[in-house]
Amino acid sequence: MDLKKQIIQIAKNAKEACPALADLNCKQKNRTLERMAQALIKQSRAILKENKKDLEEAAKAGHPNAFLDRLQLTEGTLKEMAQGLQEVALLPDPVGEVTGMWLRPNGLQVGRMRIPLGVIGFIYESRPNVTVDAAGLCLKSGNAIILKGGSEAIRSNLILTKILQECLIQEGIPKGAIQIIPTTDREATAELLKLEEYIDLVIPRGGEGLIRMVTAQACMPVLKHYKGVCHVFVDQGADIPMAYQICLNAKVQRPGVCNAMETLLVHKDIAKAFLPGMVQRFRKEGVEIRGCPATLKIIGKGKGIREAKEEDWYEEYLDLILAVRVVDNLKEAVAHINQYSSKHTEAIVTRDYDRAREFLKWVDSSVVLVNASTRFNDGFQLGLGAEIGISTSKLHAFGPMGLNELTTTKFIVFGQGQVRS
Repeated sequence: MDLKKQIIQIAKNAKEACPALADLNCKQKNRTLERMAQALIKQSRAILKENKKDLEEAAKAGHPNAFLDRLQLTEGTLKEMAQGLQEVALLPDPVGEVTGMWLRPNGLQVGRMRIPLGVIGFIYESRPNVTVDAAGLCLKSGNAIILKGGSEAIRSNLILTKILQECLIQEGIPKGAIQIIPTTDREATAELLKLEEYIDLVIPRGGEGLIRMVTAQACMPVLKHYKGVCHVFVDQGADIPMAYQICLNAKVQRPGVCNAMETLLVHKDIAKAFLPGMVQRFRKEGVEIRGCPATLKIIGKGKGIREAKEEDWYEEYLDLILAVRVVDNLKEAVAHINQYSSKHTEAIVTRDYDRAREFLKWVDSSVVLVNASTRFNDGFQLGLGAEIGISTSKLHAFGPMGLNELTTTKFIVFGQGQVRS
C-alpha cells in the first residue's frame, strides 16, 4: 500500500471507531484507562529499551540537551504517565453532560449537551509522554486520535501506541480509536492534513515552525499556540523573597518548555532593591541576562549580562537566557506584555489587590497568575488531569486543553408536539 492510501485507511479506521467510542459509558472508559496505566508499568523495560534507541540516534544527530530532555523517558516519567491516565479516569466524564436547559414561551425545553469532537489529528514533536496523555484524554472524551509524532521519537511512540491498542482490544474497543502514523516520512503529515472529510480537528504541539506549517497546510480547523513568550511583572511593594522564588522557578526549573518565563518586568520603584539580588541568583544558575538600559544601570554590564535588543522582547529562548526590563508602572508593564506576548502565560508579583485585579483584567493571555510561577500553566497542575496542549487561539478553547475542551455542544430540544407557525 502506498503512503497516501495508508494514511487514508488510518483516517477511515478512526472515523469508523467514533460510534463505538461515543457509545462507551464512563465505567468502560475508566476501566480501559486503568488497564493502560498498569500496562505502562508492566512493560516499562520494553518501553525504555526503545526510548534508549531514540535517545542514542538523537544524540548522534547533535540535538541539544533541552531536546534530549524532552525526548527521554525514565521509570519516573512512566509512573507519571500512568498516574496521568489514572487522574483522567477520576475526572467527571463530560460526554452527555447537559450544560443548561431553558423553557421557551411555546413550551419547548432547549438545552445543550456535550459531545465528542470526532477524529483528532495530533501532530507533535519529541515528547513521547505526550503520546499517552493525548490518547488518554481522547479516549475519555470519546474522540478517536491519529498520532503523528516526530521522527526522533518514532520507536518510543510506536511501542507506546502498540501497548495502548492492546488494552483497547482487551476491552472490546476498536483499535482505530488510537492510531499512530508508522513512518517518519514528512509527506505523511501533508497527506493527513488534506483529509477534512475524516478528521474534525488538528492539534499541533511543538516548535513554532511545525505549528505554522500545520496551520498553513491543514484543510480542517487547527487549535494551536505558536510559542510561549511568558512574562513575570514584579510590582512596586512586592514581597521580595517571594518574587525571588517565583522568578527563579519560572526561569530555571525547566527552561526548555513553553511556560518558562522569557521576560522579567520590574517596577522602577522596586528595581534597585530587587534586581541585584535577583540577578545574582540567576547568574548562579547560569542564566544570561539581556537587560534594558535602566536594568544595566542598576546591575552593570559584565560576563553573562548585555544590553537587550528589540528582537529580545519577542524571543522564546527555551534556554537559560532572560530579557529584563524596568517599567514605570503597571500600565506600561501591561502594554509591554500585550505588544510582545504570545498570549500564553503571564504573572504578577504584588501585594496590592486592586493592581492584581487590573492585571488580570487587562492582560490578554490564556493563563494569568497572581503571586505564582508561570510554570503552573499546565493541565495537570491546574486540575485537568492532563492536557493535550495549550491553545492561544480563542476558538474554541483558550489555555490548557483538558477533557471539556475536547468536546463541543449540540442543542437538544424537548417538545410536546409543537409546530412552527
